[in-house]
Amino acid sequence: MSLSELSTRLDLAPSTTHGIVRTLVEHGMVVQERGSSRYQLGPAVLRLGNVYLDTLELRSKAAPWAEDLARRTGMAVRTGVLLIDDVVIIHHEPRPDGSRQMPEVGIVIPAHASALGKAMLAFMPEDADRILATGELRSMTGETLTSPDDIRVQLEQIRATGIAHELDEAVIGEGATAGPVFDSSGGVVGAIGVVISGSSDTDPSGHVRETAQALSRELGAQTWPPPRD
Repeated sequence: MSLSELSTRLDLAPSTTHGIVRTLVEHGMVVQERGSSRYQLGPAVLRLGNVYLDTLELRSKAAPWAEDLARRTGMAVRTGVLLIDDVVIIHHEPRPDGSRQMPEVGIVIPAHASALGKAMLAFMPEDADRILATGELRSMTGETLTSPDDIRVQLEQIRATGIAHELDEAVIGEGATAGPVFDSSGGVVGAIGVVISGSSDTDPSGHVRETAQALSRELGAQTWPPPRD
């Protein structure tokens, strides 16, 4: 469809429609036909559909492991997947202390500002290069790491340990520890980790590592993390 056709169909001002389409083009959701002023769905839509299909198995497999991890650490547990530049939470296990907590399924966190995102990007070099190639990254708080060079150093450390950490980068007063989840192909399909609210003297890294290993094994992974090239 052309911009004018889209504007009419959506009952939006042409300038508003143009802004929406431009954003969708930047993310690969929409592409302009070669030699034409018309637009059609882009390749990222297929990727979005594939991510959704992949998350169905991951979410169902992750649920009991997330519940066990929450019980062992006393912390809330998130399972997330990478979608373009962000992490989407597909499963949230609340803290087992019975306190009132907001459901988090569906929330989006910039990948570079979350332990879940960094855990995945460390083993997804092409996605990491794409995200870091944009230059200075968006700051969520005063503690968000925004330098691509600094993040590359951090990703190298995560590749060595398999565990990612984050403190106050997405939300002030909140930290996280996460590990990547792999499938039978050895590829990253998501990440699982705990949310650390306030100060804590307990390091949950060992529990997170065991959970990420066990969940990956259930999805068919032979090793965790896979051998480095």
